[in-house]
Amino acid sequence: MFFEAASELVVQYAGGVPDPGSGQAPPGSEGFIAILGWAKWVALGICVLGLMVAGATMAIQSRRGEGGEHMGKIGMVLAGVIIISAATSLVSFLVT
Repeated sequence: MFFEAASELVVQYAGGVPDPGSGQAPPGSEGFIAILGWAKWVALGICVLGLMVAGATMAIQSRRGEGGEHMGKIGMVLAGVIIISAATSLVSFLVT
């Protein structure tokens, strides 16, 4: 009740929320987007290689009777994939 009245007063006296308009990418940003795309695919390729190495390490350690710590390696690689994908998507969204 109180918050509704306060928000109405703020909107009434502050004039509402300003409209920032539609943004446009700066000239020459196509090259930056292309470089960002290449970097994303190279980084994801390295992550795939990391998963392959972690899988091979799991097989070797399983054969020796060791194990357990390889799950941390896989978790770190998958976290890297999530961070790379999120970062490139966010930057691409902000630039375009």
